[in-house]
Amino acid sequence: MRVSAALSIAVTLGSTAAQDTILGFNSGASDDKGNAKNQQDFEREFKAAKSLNGAPGEFNTIRLYSNIQWNTPSTPIAAFPAAIATNTSLLLGIWASGTDNIDNELNALTAALDEHGSKLADLVVGISVGSEDLYRVSEPGLRNNAGVGNNADTIVRFIKDAKSRLANTALKDKPFTHVDTWTAWVNGSNKAVIDEIDFLAVNAFPFYESERDNQISNAGSLLNSALTATEGVAGGKDVWITETGWAYTGPAFGAADATVDNAGEYWQEVGCKLFGKRNVFWYTLRDANPDNEVKFAITDNLSTTPRYNLTCPADSEELPTPAPISSNSTTSTGNGTGSSNETNSDSTASGSASGSASPSATGAAQGTGAGSLTSVSMVNSMAMALSVIFALAAWAL
Repeated sequence: MRVSAALSIAVTLGSTAAQDTILGFNSGASDDKGNAKNQQDFEREFKAAKSLNGAPGEFNTIRLYSNIQWNTPSTPIAAFPAAIATNTSLLLGIWASGTDNIDNELNALTAALDEHGSKLADLVVGISVGSEDLYRVSEPGLRNNAGVGNNADTIVRFIKDAKSRLANTALKDKPFTHVDTWTAWVNGSNKAVIDEIDFLAVNAFPFYESERDNQISNAGSLLNSALTATEGVAGGKDVWITETGWAYTGPAFGAADATVDNAGEYWQEVGCKLFGKRNVFWYTLRDANPDNEVKFAITDNLSTTPRYNLTCPADSEELPTPAPISSNSTTSTGNGTGSSNETNSDSTASGSASGSASPSATGAAQGTGAGSLTSVSMVNSMAMALSVIFALAAWAL
């Protein structure tokens, strides 16, 4: 009976059933030269995602950062008709940084619904309002010059605005989320956002955790600590991984070297333990921001032959035990479990986002407002409790 209870808790805090899980990629609104993608560009990208040699399944879902076509005020993004043409599912993105409203985003989305109706709506797996806004306005975000974000009150207002505008559309029953770093999620001042959404979406890159021992051999435990921390504050809600990956070229961050071999090892030793067990959007199929020295794309020029082996072992094990989170992390000053620093074509947030990974959240469980140290203590307690639960579950099996 005690073992059954442990298993029940582990399931509640853990993965979605394998048959229900998502395999996807992130897709920015511009190409790696900074040019807007047209429908043909998106179609080629979506087809390549589904046809990768050796992939452990069909990557048939795409996460967008915005509903707006690159460098336009409110034109619906060309990814919409491309998704319909290729039968590609979408996690929609509403860009929420640096603005006091999301009217243009919602105008673009409702215009697309008017044009495409259920053909578009039926492909939508969820709607994300904002990406890393909470991290950017946190102390480590400000310290790392992460860019313009928005606070929890504003994100909650935006989520309510989106729900209201879409209440009488074909998207009325779709789940809502916000995408952010685990350090933002464990910050108690952001709890109102958790209360307002249906599931949590977390971006986590051990590659950027330069203040911890982030060599490739520790990547799995570092990622697991981010997931465990996020699940610890999720209140039983599901946690999706909306960005993770390892750079294949670019400058090192701490002990993390950007090499093709390391990127391949991260896929094999981390990704393969996630695929089919969690909803995962890998970062990334193709690079977007030409100004970013760190590159993550698993393929060149959308070739279906990846730069490293994508075939997963038949019996991939669980991720390693979460790495401990020290209270000393709250005083750290470097980079950490960051994720993509998506850019907006218009600083007033009327433009579109183009994903491009760069250092973001610190490895500290620290953010805006009081309660940072409390969050770290809580995360440590959660991590210890989960370790016991998973040990019991493994013993029972």
